[in-house]
Amino acid sequence: MKQLIYSLSVIVCLFVVSQNARAQGCVAIRGNGATCALQHPDSIPTSKWTFGTNYRYFKSFRHYKGKDEQYERLEQHTEVINYSTAVDLTLVRNLSSRWSVMVDVPILSNARSSLYEHGLVNGAYIKKERHTMHSYGLGDIRVAAYRWMLDPAKSKKFNFQLGLGIKFASGQYDYEDYWYNVGPDTTKQLRTVDQSIQLGDGGTGITFELNTFYNIAKNLNVYGNFYYLSNPREHNGVRTYRETLSPSLYNEDIMSVPDQYMARFGFNYMLKGLQVGAGLRWEGIPVNDLIGGSGYFRRPGYVMSVDPAVSYSFKKVNVYAAVPVALVRNRTQSVTDKEYSEKFGTFKQGDAAFADYTINVGVAFKF
Repeated sequence: MKQLIYSLSVIVCLFVVSQNARAQGCVAIRGNGATCALQHPDSIPTSKWTFGTNYRYFKSFRHYKGKDEQYERLEQHTEVINYSTAVDLTLVRNLSSRWSVMVDVPILSNARSSLYEHGLVNGAYIKKERHTMHSYGLGDIRVAAYRWMLDPAKSKKFNFQLGLGIKFASGQYDYEDYWYNVGPDTTKQLRTVDQSIQLGDGGTGITFELNTFYNIAKNLNVYGNFYYLSNPREHNGVRTYRETLSPSLYNEDIMSVPDQYMARFGFNYMLKGLQVGAGLRWEGIPVNDLIGGSGYFRRPGYVMSVDPAVSYSFKKVNVYAAVPVALVRNRTQSVTDKEYSEKFGTFKQGDAAFADYTINVGVAFKF
C-alpha cells in the first residue's frame, strides 16, 4: 500500500509539473504550471529533496470560434501555427510528513507562423507572406507551500493536500521580434510578439491548489487535482498592435493579464514499479478574473482532454510520459468582444488556435 501511494504521489505531482493550466494553443498564455508537491502520505519521507524536469511540446493550428472549428483556415492556408516547447525545472523540499515547499523554473521556446501579422502595406491589409516570430528565455517562476490536511499516519486510504503559492513576473512580457510588410518605408519592424508566445504575463499572481487521492483497492486508486492562478493586475501596458490590423480591434491594443485554471481527475493502476493512468483534464483562461479587472486583450477559452499517462519507478528515480488529447475546444467571447458587440450592435467573437494533443515527458530524482 505504501508503494502504491508513493507512486501515486510522484506521478500526480511531477506529471502536473508544467502540464499546468496551459490550454493547447492561443487560449492560454504560457506555462506557470500546476506543480504540486505530493509526497508519501503515510510516513515521514526518507528523501528530503526531489528534483524533477519535464519537457512539454505542442503545435496549435486548428482555429475555433466558440466550439466551432474554422475549417476554412486550413483550406485557405491562413491558419496561425504556434510551436511551443517548455522545460520545467522543479525542486521540492519535504519539511515533514505533512509540509513541503516547491520552486518551479520554466524555460520556454516558442515559434509563431502567421500571415495576418505581416501583411499591412501602405495602410492596406493584405495577406501576402507567411513569416515566423520567435521567443526564448526564462518564464514566470513560481514558489508554493503544501500541507496534507489529514494526519498521514492515520489517513492512508484517503487524504487531501492544499497548496498556496506566488507566481512572479520573472518572464519577459514585452518580447520583440520582426513583423514584415508593416509600413510604407520598411519591409520589417521590431514589435512585441503575440501574447500567446510571450515568456511572461507581467503580473504577480497567487496560486491555489487542491490535490487528493482515494485508494479503491490494493493496486487501484483515483486522484484529483485543481489549480487556479489569480492575477490581480488587469493589464501589463504592452502594446499588441492588433488595432493596426483591423478597426474592429480598437479595444485590444494592450495585453491583459488573465487568470488561468486547471482541473483533472482519473485513476491509476500499478503493477510493481509500472503505473498506468487515465483521466480527464479541463484547463484554460476565464473571461473574467477572480480579482481585478478583465479588460484589454486576452483569448479566453478552455480545452477538455482525455489524459493518459504511464510511469516507471526504480530506486530513487521516476520517469513518466503523458499525452493529453483534446476532446472539446472552446474559444469563449471575451470582454472586448462583448464591448464591441454592445457598442455596434453586431455580434463579435474572436478565434483562437488549438492543438490536437500535448506531449509531456519527464524524470524525477529523490535525494
